[in-house]
Formats: sequence, structure tokens, C-alpha cells
Amino acid sequence: MTLTSTEPAAHRQDAADQLAAALRRMPDPTAAAGHTRRLEEQLATVFGARHAVALSSGTAALHTALAGYGIGPGDEVLVPGATVVMTVAAVLMTGATPVLVDSTPVLDLDFDDLAAKTTSRTRAIVPVHLAGRPCDLTRLTEFAARAGLRVIEDACQAQGSRLDGRPVGTFGDVGCFSMKDGKVLWSGEGGYILTDDAEFAARARSFTTHGFLPAPGRPAGSRLGHNYRLAEPLAVIASANLERFDDLLEQRHRQTRLLTDLLTDVRGLRPVQAGPREQWNHYGPLLRLTLARPRDFCRRLAEQGIANSVGTYGLTTADRLPSLAEHSLQPCPTALRSLDETLAVVVHGGHSDEQLRAMARTITQEARRWPST
Repeated sequence: MTLTSTEPAAHRQDAADQLAAALRRMPDPTAAAGHTRRLEEQLATVFGARHAVALSSGTAALHTALAGYGIGPGDEVLVPGATVVMTVAAVLMTGATPVLVDSTPVLDLDFDDLAAKTTSRTRAIVPVHLAGRPCDLTRLTEFAARAGLRVIEDACQAQGSRLDGRPVGTFGDVGCFSMKDGKVLWSGEGGYILTDDAEFAARARSFTTHGFLPAPGRPAGSRLGHNYRLAEPLAVIASANLERFDDLLEQRHRQTRLLTDLLTDVRGLRPVQAGPREQWNHYGPLLRLTLARPRDFCRRLAEQGIANSVGTYGLTTADRLPSLAEHSLQPCPTALRSLDETLAVVVHGGHSDEQLRAMARTITQEARRWPST
């Protein structure tokens, strides 16, 4: 198993030995999921929750969280319009109806729109910490408590982000995270849930194993679930990376600062800064675009090899996604305008400083060449 050249050799060897031990036990299906259980204990300790449940992906985490609180047909779930398809898909997987909420110009939730769209059928709110930036969770949890709603945080990009010093993903009933490649904490694929609710954690573990594990009031095998288990070799990789999480987080901070600093004085680009209460994980550089046709500019950068959320992956509001067209989701005009004007550059632990400088040179050159109309 290859980690990074900056990691002590002894740590790399220990991780490789653990992975080899896990592989030697395979393909025995009766082997205990010891590495996964150890990872769950580590996650709960590191991120300040009573319970953690490891799963196969961030999407599985969201689906499991919603199902774990009994959300299903006839229910409505409030979701920011400024999100990726996976958030909305998880709601649809339960049979519930997603209701899109518009954003402020800085992509926080529009609380007036949130209140207007809360009905007697609303069961939960799923705030999304896009690019790792926390929304106003204090205000949101107070709103949810008054309305009797669950808060299920989509924190898939927010590992290490904090609000007022508290880890994102621990404000609501449940926090859902991804460990896909490119996340600060990665294992190739995978995800996890953080919660202080012991009964929910038991239901979640049962749901992720076809219902084969017992849950409160439900003996083993008494309900259907899914195969959302995290594979043991991936748990080993995640555990090894979790042990160096502070270093991974600092690396991402440094990468984002480097690229942002190189672009600070470029015409038409304005770096996005963290708010006063926000300890952002700097998941990736964010810049506001004042150039003409900003979405086309993002596409141009993608053509030049600069991966970014809008130009490469087509990030837009959920109501405009072709895969969700049949669901007639509500337009979110402020969120759409804000996403159109955002350059979110994709960085990851494999990028060298020279690669980041080359990316900055390309972005600078393209911005200088970009027509004014």
C-alpha cells in the first residue's frame, strides 16, 4: 500500500502489514469486520461523536440516515438547490419527495425560503456543506427544533471543517461523509455516519447489512436493508489515513492557500474567504468570477486540463440536472447565479506544488485572454 513520501516509513509499513493481514483473511465471509469496527471507533473519537457507522459510500450514508429515521413515501425533505445529484438521489431512494431551497448569494441557505417551503409533510432538512464550507448550523438546528424536523448533514466534502470550533457533521441528528478519492480523508471508496443517537446507530448498522443485524425493537432478519458495508481492505486504508488526518488537512490548507495566493490579483477572479465563525477545511480553492459568461470560462479551463466543479462536472442547481428532470424540482435562481459565478478548482493530495503553480499560470492566462462580452 502506497501512502505519501512524507509519511514516516514505520507508519507506512504498519499500514501495509495491516492491509496484508486483512487480505490473508479474505475471501472468508465469516471473518469478523475487525478493521471496520476499529475505524468506527477512531472516527467517533477524532470527530467528537458517540457513534460512527462506516459504509460503502457517502451516498449510502445519506440513504441510510434518511431510512434510519423512517423517512419514506408521503414525506418531504428540504434540500439546498445548490447541491450535487447524490444528495437528491438519496432522498428519492427512500420514496420521499425532495423540496429544493434557494440560497443566499454566498450559498448559505435562504431561511425565508426554507420557512416558506416547510409544510406538515416535511420530516427533515439536509444541509449541504458544499466545498467543505459550513452553512449556519446554529440557526438551522434552532429552526429544525422549533419545527420538529430532523437535521441530516451532507458533510461529504467537509471533513475537518468546523463552525465556532465544533466539527461539522456533529450539529444535526446525523452527519454523513464520503471517503471517495479526492476527499481529505480517503480510502478509494467509502463513507461514514456520525451520530450521538445510539438507537439510530444500531438501525443504521442493520440497514447496511441486509437487516441481518438486530436493531431496537427489530430482531435480526425481520426487515430488509441494503449491502452498504465497507470492505475490510478499504477500512484499513481509511484507518491509516485517519491516523495522519491532521497532516492531510494541513496539506489541503496549504495547497488551497498556494493556488489562491497565486490568483489573488488576476482580473475577474476574487478568492472566497472563510467567514469569521468558520474554520474551513479548504477542500478546494473557491473564486468568484466577474468575467463575462463565467460558466463558459469554467468549461474553457476544463478543456485546458484544469478540473473544476462547473466546467468539468457540470455543477448546477439540482432542478437543472437532466437525470432529475422528471421530478419537476423547484428552480432556485439565486443559487443558480451563485454557482454560475463560482470557480471551484479540484485539488487533491497527489498534486505537487509545481503542478499547482502550472494550474495557476493556465488560469491566469485564460482569464487575461477572456473577452469582455
